[in-house]
Amino acid sequence: MTNKVITQTHTNEAVIKKSLFIGVCGPVDSPTDFFHFLEQHQDLNATHNCWAYRIGSEYRFNDDGEPSGTAGKPILAAIDGAGFDCIGALVIRHYGGIKLGTGGLARAYGGTIAKNLQQAPCAHHVPMDTSQVLVPFACSQPLFKLVSDLGGAVISQEFQATGVQCVVSIPTSASKPFKQNVQNLSKGQAVFAD
Repeated sequence: MTNKVITQTHTNEAVIKKSLFIGVCGPVDSPTDFFHFLEQHQDLNATHNCWAYRIGSEYRFNDDGEPSGTAGKPILAAIDGAGFDCIGALVIRHYGGIKLGTGGLARAYGGTIAKNLQQAPCAHHVPMDTSQVLVPFACSQPLFKLVSDLGGAVISQEFQATGVQCVVSIPTSASKPFKQNVQNLSKGQAVFAD
């Protein structure tokens, strides 16, 4: 599965019923990285600093005093809906004196991030797995072609007495079929280290 990753921090603003919503999205690689991003971009003078992050299967969100489920969850839903990964998102709200209600809040927070991600600079990211395999010499060229055909790369190769020891990077979605194909082309002689 290909995900989008944001390539640099991106900010946008929206005024909704006199409240100012400032959306800030940026690349993060770990929860610790996200909390550094949050410290750097939050506004402690604002009414609310609501946030969410997604890093692979790991995610968290926070409503920062807004009614439960009206801020952090819609921010995360906007991230997931846009297909982003390894991203942190923050919405800073300066209250303008008009209550929005729970539905209005959810639309404001989620919408601010959705609009941000439509304009944010991004790249496509293909999750990769690394495998180490020993194949007979006669199978090395077919192995290299298979790796290339699957959109992978040969990271290293080392010639040994019994064959070629290779470290390869393969898209996660093709990892299982790759191993089956390598066993087929080597007639069961391939040895995987993982």
